[in-house]
Amino acid sequence: MQDAYLCRMAGQKYILGIESSCDDTSAAVLKGKKVLSNVTANQSVHEIYGGVVPELASRAHQQNIVPVVDTALKKAGITASELNGIAYTRGPGLLGSLLVGGSFAKSLAQSLNIPIIGVHHMEAHILAHLIEGEGFPNPPFPFLCLTVSGGHTQIVRVNSARNFELLGETLDDAAGEAFDKAAKVMGLPYPGGPIIDQLAKEGNPKAFTFGKPKIEGLNFSFSGLKTSFLYTVQKGVKADADFIKNNKHDLAASIQSTIIEVLMKKLEKAATQTNINHIAIAGGVSANSGLRTALEARAHTKGWSTYIPPFAYCTDNGAMIGISGQLKLEAGEIGDMQESSQARWQM
Repeated sequence: MQDAYLCRMAGQKYILGIESSCDDTSAAVLKGKKVLSNVTANQSVHEIYGGVVPELASRAHQQNIVPVVDTALKKAGITASELNGIAYTRGPGLLGSLLVGGSFAKSLAQSLNIPIIGVHHMEAHILAHLIEGEGFPNPPFPFLCLTVSGGHTQIVRVNSARNFELLGETLDDAAGEAFDKAAKVMGLPYPGGPIIDQLAKEGNPKAFTFGKPKIEGLNFSFSGLKTSFLYTVQKGVKADADFIKNNKHDLAASIQSTIIEVLMKKLEKAATQTNINHIAIAGGVSANSGLRTALEARAHTKGWSTYIPPFAYCTDNGAMIGISGQLKLEAGEIGDMQESSQARWQM
């Protein structure tokens, strides 16, 4: 198959990227490093449960994946027969969701006799910074990337498109989960992170003080911060039944400010230790306006060159899987039909 692929690479290089790690079904078509289409179907079914229900997520992926891929191909103006390879999220993520995307990708690749490429979800978030033609700068190597999402919080040294060094990660909960849990405590709907962000714009970030984690090195911890926020709200509600309603903007601003302060302090420490001043953010929480503002501020105070992805490439999307697959193909890293999806997969 590799010989057949190399022959086809003499023509146009079209890659289909499929993302199905959690509750978004997404597909994108890339020509080289440029995105021709990027289509995502969200799953609103989880809202009433206050979080993602794995079984419902996998069922929704089964319903969405065919129309999403079909739409991505049509928007790109090509047919499946023109594809040179198919990249899919191999892990980490919800196993049932990963299996839907992986099985579809393998079946389509086998029918077209083209390479299949299993992609690491968090590496893909980082490599979205290397997409071209979107009007945002691509960071030079090496650069540091703070990856923040509902399931992960990491600081990664990116030495090349295929060389990642994990410098620090969360020891318990992720930053995105802390946002969502704080929103849940306040009675806000799921997903709560974006709502916290909106409320925080009208609040006082110094109105409330919460316990901050004291973790050595470049690792993170957010479980204690979540508990501190919970106790603050419970104490307030005990004294005033309308405490949350009367203080929702200040609560949101204070918890958001605290989470961002924790992230930025560790990122500053990593930049000092590595002597790297090219700093990027990635993952769903990189869409947070407070985090973006904090990073941009460091460009002035720390002399950093900062790289912030467009909103379309912050949340889970097929384009980031496509660019990662494209870069792996260029490096000669082609997968096989026997590789299995990984719910847990170290970078």
